[in-house]
Amino acid sequence: MSEKPKAETEPTEKKSNSSLIIIILLTLILLGGAGAAYFFFTKPAAPATAAHTGEAAPEAEAEAEEKHEEGAPPVFIDMEPYTVNLQPEGQFLQASFNLQVKDEKVAEEIKLYMPQIRSRLLLLLSAKTAEELSKQEGKTALITEMEEAIEKPFSKGAKPVKIDNVFITSFVIQ
Repeated sequence: MSEKPKAETEPTEKKSNSSLIIIILLTLILLGGAGAAYFFFTKPAAPATAAHTGEAAPEAEAEAEEKHEEGAPPVFIDMEPYTVNLQPEGQFLQASFNLQVKDEKVAEEIKLYMPQIRSRLLLLLSAKTAEELSKQEGKTALITEMEEAIEKPFSKGAKPVKIDNVFITSFVIQ
């Protein structure tokens, strides 16, 4: 008689233990996801510097330049894909580009003027022929022309924005 109650209680204990393990695992997964979301979506507070207050600080700029030269990681700006008709009519180009700049400050400035940059680049790309863009020299010349178009001042009296490089990430001519 005493053996039957033990046999009946064992399956319920196994069920409750497996349920407990599943609950603990789900809780750990949720906590891990919440921690990852917090890590990726929060930015550390930036210290107040002369650059943030609007005052010119040549020492701070020189220090930032040295930091960039010492091996600071490059900053890339993804640009939306371009689709333009090429000259003469009948063919089109679909291309994507990335811009490399020295720091986040320059990246933010470029993002502010992105509509003007896109307009300049659309005009530049639509003036090209499929023949010149299909050659390596044509692509290299296009990159140089894109750098010049982007670095032109956005308004009278404004200083030009300096980009380090333009990278072609997708390039299809049809």
